Amino acid sequence: MTSVLILSNEDVKKVINMKEVIDVVEEAFKEKALGYVEMPPKIYLMFETYNGDLRVMPAYLRRKDIAGVKIVNVHPDNPKKYNLPTVMAIIELVDPKTGAPLALMDGTLITAYRTGAAGGIAVKYLARKNSEIIAIVGAGTQARTQLLAISKVLKDIKEVRVYDIIREKAKAFIEYVSNIIPDAKAVASDNIEQAVRGADIVITVTPSRKPIVMNEWIGEGVHINAIGADAPGKEELDPGILKRAKIIVDDYEQAMHSGEVNVPLSKGILSREDIYAELGEIVSGLKPGREDEREITVFDSTGLAIQDVATAWYVYNKAVRMNIGSRIKML
Repeated sequence: MTSVLILSNEDVKKVINMKEVIDVVEEAFKEKALGYVEMPPKIYLMFETYNGDLRVMPAYLRRKDIAGVKIVNVHPDNPKKYNLPTVMAIIELVDPKTGAPLALMDGTLITAYRTGAAGGIAVKYLARKNSEIIAIVGAGTQARTQLLAISKVLKDIKEVRVYDIIREKAKAFIEYVSNIIPDAKAVASDNIEQAVRGADIVITVTPSRKPIVMNEWIGEGVHINAIGADAPGKEELDPGILKRAKIIVDDYEQAMHSGEVNVPLSKGILSREDIYAELGEIVSGLKPGREDEREITVFDSTGLAIQDVATAWYVYNKAVRMNIGSRIKML
């Protein structure tokens, strides 16, 4: 009978490490750019009555012989209505040779970490090296993992500004900043403009369906991680910013369908030719990243199954080495 390793959220917490996840996710992006992955587009089930959706995300990294699937929801009303996270996920890893299940694990923390890692990788290759001021719009879980990842690739962060429509969340985030980057000044801004103006790096992590960061607030040389737009109809940035920027996506097809660029593309404001590259093309050296200190760069992150599966495989192997988790005979 097949023995399956079961890893709970607490088990995953014991093994996961952001610096290690950054390395794993960067390698996964390289594999994608070089043509060694199979990854169909996300499948969406829309629960319009409940303001939520369910996504199914399979992937196979051929050279690494890693395969699996993530099932994940996004329900923005969960925290206030049901005391549940906005995002919850389960990941299954399978043996590509036989299709037998190897592991079933909580994917919620993995989702947060792999998305944060992608943001950190984007900053590594696209932000100005002397970036000191970070502005974050939205103070949820993803804001924390974005900052955690960026703290691993930038060593001279002087100030972190955060805005959230719930003031208490912004204040709680300030405490988090002091733990992650003790020497940085942490500010809870009164509005988005106050947070964004003059920042070197802007991170948007909201479920907005209309622009909330305006073109006139963004100066030359700024890098933006646009994280929140991950479904059709979502957008956080004034399209005028995108018209001025070098746009990098995680996946062309997925971004055009559900990323930050999806609404401007549907309205004819942008075209496919306005997208400069996939992040993997830059990470693998196929295209250059930032080429000018004055460039505005935007990373449009939709979240890829290869990130989940590669990170889950890393977690699985580390858990096996550390004898963490429990096993059940599934089949």
